[in-house]
Amino acid sequence: MTATVKMYSSDWCPFCIRAKQLLDSKKVRYEELKVDGQPALRQKMTTESGRTSVPQIWIGSTHVGGCDELYALERSGKLNILLDEA
Repeated sequence: MTATVKMYSSDWCPFCIRAKQLLDSKKVRYEELKVDGQPALRQKMTTESGRTSVPQIWIGSTHVGGCDELYALERSGKLNILLDEA
């Protein structure tokens, strides 16, 4: 899978850890942008996603949302399709 994946995250976020574990298990490379102590980066994330919580994940140009949405895509069988299309 060669999708471009971007994830805003925090070191202390259990949902970020779970999201990374799923992507790692699929051998997906992703760009991780840590918002810890980075108010300008957190603001950029909020502006791009409309959300203030982490993780915020994009696959290609598609905003997936957070960890729950990522796992929902996996359960529905749509995550691999999205990764392949991106």
